[in-house]
Amino acid sequence: MPVTTVTPAEQAVLHRLLRGLNNRSIAAELLLSHRTVESHISRLLTKTGCQSRTQLLLWALAER
Repeated sequence: MPVTTVTPAEQAVLHRLLRGLNNRSIAAELLLSHRTVESHISRLLTKTGCQSRTQLLLWALAER
């Protein structure tokens, strides 16, 4: 399986997803726009080949 490179910004979003935060809460905590958070999540889904946030979270847990 190829290594997936996650940027520091994507990692920060992913960490908050793992804590159960929604996009608006992530945006508020990281001082980002809601749209920027959506973009990070979209790129993470593409990079990992995941189809949903749930799949992305399972992927992240497996990568730990």
